[in-house]
Formats: sequence, structure tokens, C-alpha cells
Amino acid sequence: MRLFAAVLPPREQLTELAGVVDRLAHLPGAERLRWTSRPGWHFTLAFMGEVDDDLLPDLHARLGRAAHRTPPFGLRLHGGGHFGRAVLWTGAAGDLDEMRLLAERADAAARRAGVPMDEHRRYQAHLTVARSRAADLDLRPFVDALAPFEGTRWQVPELALVRSNLPAGGAPGEQPRYETVAAWPLGGAG
Repeated sequence: MRLFAAVLPPREQLTELAGVVDRLAHLPGAERLRWTSRPGWHFTLAFMGEVDDDLLPDLHARLGRAAHRTPPFGLRLHGGGHFGRAVLWTGAAGDLDEMRLLAERADAAARRAGVPMDEHRRYQAHLTVARSRAADLDLRPFVDALAPFEGTRWQVPELALVRSNLPAGGAPGEQPRYETVAAWPLGGAG
């Protein structure tokens, strides 16, 4: 199954972001973007790809330990940015050092459980709101419109393991579906 570790923002914070994204959809060029599915908005901490079922018990145990060793931390959705001309995102502000630490621990947990991981990179908190395949689309007006966005702060309570179900039908605009398969409280709370 295709898996990743994630922080899932609460509904209230996602509703705040949805209001901003709705305004972005009216900017020139917005029709050339593929807007991500709101039920799937998340901060990926460690992308694992296809994980063999035999590795799941050890992966679950190791992610549980990673969550237990990380205290709950405060975050808010904040501003925006882009990766090249392909990805438009909103960022995070708050206890980013704790979030990076949780991302590193989730990555290490997957590696130690035997999941073949891509090259390790420094974690950058981002929640993808749109993608583009148009090489000539300038994302700067969208980033400028996201810049003043300051969401409400929340306490991140858990580390989630999420399954990504890729579209199979080939219908235009079809989005992946995400399903939380496990979650562990941070700091051993709960």
C-alpha cells in the first residue's frame, strides 16, 4: 500500500484556508491549475511510497515510538510559496523545529522498518493547494495573494499514517483519495 506520515490540520483551519483558495481560483491563469482536493490537504512528513504488508507491524511500532518521543506542538497555516512552476503551497508557522524533528523521526522510523526511502532532504513544511503542468504559468501572483494569510494556531496532537489511493478511472480532474490508517498521540498523551 502507498503510505506517508503526515500532520493533518483540523477542519477549522482547513476552512480558513479554503476561503483563501477560493479567492485564488478567480485570479488570471487559475483555470490552468489543478486544485488539490480539500479532504486531502495535509503536511507530508515522510513519503514512503509502496510499503510491503510484511513491514507494517514494525513500521507501526516505530512510528508510535517517534510520536511518543515528540511533544505536541503549535502550528498555524501561513503564507505561501511555490516549487518551480509546478506546485503552489501554503506553509506553516509556529513550532517548526518540533515539526522538522517529527518529520526526521518519521523518516528514520520508516528506514529502520525496512521501507526503501528516497534520498533524505531537509524538511520544508508545505501543504500543496495546486499543481500546474504549464511551463509558462507564473505562480508569483498566487504566492503574492497567499502571502498575507495567517491561519488560527492549533496544537498538533498526533502523527498520522495515511494511505494514498491513486485515481484508477482516468477521469479528467480525478484526485487521489487519502485514508488515515493509523495515528499515534504525540508525547504519549491520550
